Amino acid sequence: MEQKKKRMQELVELLNRASRAYYQEATEIMSNFEYDKLYDELLSLEAELGYTMASSPTVNVGYEVLSELPKERHEKPMLSLDKTKEVSRLKEFLGNQKAFLSWKLDGLTIVLTYLNGELKKAVTRGNGEIGEVITNNAKTFKNLPLKIGYPGELILRGEAIIGYRDFERINEEIEDVDAKYKNPRNLCSGSVRQLNNAITAGRNVKFFAFSLVKAEGVDFQNSRIRQLEWLKEQGFEVVEGCAVTADTIEEKVKEFSERIVENDFPSDGLVLVYDDIAYGQSLGMTSKFPRDSFAFKWADEIRETKLLEIEWSASRTGLLNPVAIFEPVELEGTTVSRASVHNISIMEELELGIGDTIEVYKANMIIPQIADNLTRSGVKDIPKECPVCHGRTEIRKVSDTKALYCTNEDCGAKHLKSFALFVSRDALNIEGLSEATLEKFIAKGFINTYSDIFHLDRYEAEIKSMEGFGEKSYVNLQKSVEKARETSLPKLIYGLGIANIGLANAKVICREFRYDIEKMIHLTEEELSAIPGIGPVIAGAYVDYFADEKRVRELRTLLGELKIKAEEESGQAQIFTNKNFVITGSVEHFVNRNEVKELIESKGGKVTGSVTSKTDYLINNDVNSTSSKNKKAKELGISIITEEQFLEMLNE
Repeated sequence: MEQKKKRMQELVELLNRASRAYYQEATEIMSNFEYDKLYDELLSLEAELGYTMASSPTVNVGYEVLSELPKERHEKPMLSLDKTKEVSRLKEFLGNQKAFLSWKLDGLTIVLTYLNGELKKAVTRGNGEIGEVITNNAKTFKNLPLKIGYPGELILRGEAIIGYRDFERINEEIEDVDAKYKNPRNLCSGSVRQLNNAITAGRNVKFFAFSLVKAEGVDFQNSRIRQLEWLKEQGFEVVEGCAVTADTIEEKVKEFSERIVENDFPSDGLVLVYDDIAYGQSLGMTSKFPRDSFAFKWADEIRETKLLEIEWSASRTGLLNPVAIFEPVELEGTTVSRASVHNISIMEELELGIGDTIEVYKANMIIPQIADNLTRSGVKDIPKECPVCHGRTEIRKVSDTKALYCTNEDCGAKHLKSFALFVSRDALNIEGLSEATLEKFIAKGFINTYSDIFHLDRYEAEIKSMEGFGEKSYVNLQKSVEKARETSLPKLIYGLGIANIGLANAKVICREFRYDIEKMIHLTEEELSAIPGIGPVIAGAYVDYFADEKRVRELRTLLGELKIKAEEESGQAQIFTNKNFVITGSVEHFVNRNEVKELIESKGGKVTGSVTSKTDYLINNDVNSTSSKNKKAKELGISIITEEQFLEMLNE
């Protein structure tokens, strides 16, 4: 008995640690498969011992949020769903009822409130009782209606998600951070909870409604399905699903499972909810689960195989990602032989050693993962040398996660990833230079610096004779290179690969210093930190980059190869130079506040998110509002102007 109590305590601690890492730190210390297995073991122990610890994840729904976003308590607790991997359990749940079966999207659950036809509030699920207010971020979701026809108070729930294609694209763009996001769910969580909604806007977040909470005065004919149809009529995209009964559930689950490999969006199962609203509500809920709905998780197809080696994949930041190479097995209709292990912490958790017998599966039926290590010989032979440059490696701990890094600044892999960023779409946008092609050109000595890309004609004959190349490929590549000679300064700055400088930050810095490249090369940390949104970390990375004379020389050489386009704003009267604005409330003459912000910036002004002593104008159509921004502006003697007054300033 004592051993079982001890095991229960171990499981609670381990599962809570895994949840904290997953939900708060956007990292993983174990696979979803292993988490579910340990969770089920804990449930069994709790049933056997007859009690549940207060800190058990089986009774606590999530964790407290830790960001600086405002927090708010939900009117009704947002409970988790009871789950099963057996279709027979779904049949039992259905009985003689009709239900709605839909995808269980793997993103971040959001509660939206509309009033008088306008989006008034968006709150994350948080810990189920208290969430974070992310209204400004929600307004940047790609498919979310900001205005609807229904005039009453509408409250609905849905899932914010980022698709696999966008996940891969964005991960490439942010490779300058210490570690990439591990999956779309983590990326979505980080994107939705940004303090700067300009970042959210660039992440292509989408929202899919799955539940209506409140809409008085509408006859839904006691049907959940009708509620979702009505939400569609209001302009919302709703989660895809269909009506089912006990007779059709098995066939429909099979159809969903066959389609998941074609989906661009992440899904970790299905959700079943009774169509009859009154019946579902009459069942009530447990302390953790509602009784009107059930989650179905895919019964993972697991294969046993042998671990042959750990391959270490190098990145531009020096991070070496461990990839498990194993004897090929068939999974979900395809042959797989490799799976990312993400970091050393997960390797240690699995006690992963060469020659071990492992079990593998596809997470969400798509991404190969290691489910378990049956022989657990232990982690050994972590390389002391980088596999690319043979430079020294070191283990670093980032957010309680161990990872391996190459310490050689001149590592070829770092250069490869840098060149890949330089030619990427948001930088110089040179088509035909894939990472594989760049690797070949670097190996042959065609490319050693960024400027070498503009002189590949020196190697015309050799390139045309390379496998996969020919006359047409070479001509197309040269056309793309020549086209790339005309670019913008922000794209060039972004393409240099300065740590933490994305395209948005590059635009901000260029605009702030009037596109004066000489001034930008010699900026100080103090000058950069004074820009709203540019903190000390970004400022430090920027200054460190240009402190290297070799990099400055390379930039000057590049400028000789390129034609930097004049910015459109340079032709506009800079009537707001040295003026700082804050915009709050709804706008009437513009599509949204972002449009006002862009107009102010195009005329030399700045727009910040909070009222300070440096603010010159607060734009608020409700000048008599008792909001915190209005109060602060009045305390500081700052002018509060309406949109009409702002438009008059433009015409003066």
